[in-house]
Amino acid sequence: MVCTLLSVIAEFLRVMADKSRGNAERTFIMVKPDGVQRGIIGEVIKRFELKGFKLVGMKFLQASEDLLKEHYKDLASRPFYPGLCKYVSSGPVCAMAWEGKNAVKTGRFMLGETNPADSRPGTIRGDLCIDIGRNIIHGSDSVESADKEIGLWFKPEELVSWKSMAESWIYE
Repeated sequence: MVCTLLSVIAEFLRVMADKSRGNAERTFIMVKPDGVQRGIIGEVIKRFELKGFKLVGMKFLQASEDLLKEHYKDLASRPFYPGLCKYVSSGPVCAMAWEGKNAVKTGRFMLGETNPADSRPGTIRGDLCIDIGRNIIHGSDSVESADKEIGLWFKPEELVSWKSMAESWIYE
């Protein structure tokens, strides 16, 4: 109990310190089973790193249907929801937490539209996908959903707070 309370306090202080820097917004990015099977994890990491975002958490796992039902619960009323949960649980995924200024908005722009046919060249989906049912990647759509998704996929102690030596070359 005391250990849990101390870890919660430590995490709160870490988050508050990060938020005071102004560049600490976090987003959740997941490479889905189709992206894993196609060997696209490295390309996703490369694009986020080249943009200037900082990787603060990463897991490679086979997500349970229960975890995915919770993750996608805002889509529960949609006809594709059961198939989406079943599909994403069908193989390994790479779950990541990225940090940086406007990480959610910029991350969504980098992913492209949900339907790859509507995505611009230069975006991950625009360059690497064809079919909406195999759009290789998920990204948080708001700061609130990013916080929820990161909390769902990562324990506080699984997220690393660190200072990049390149930070002064990325931010004014």
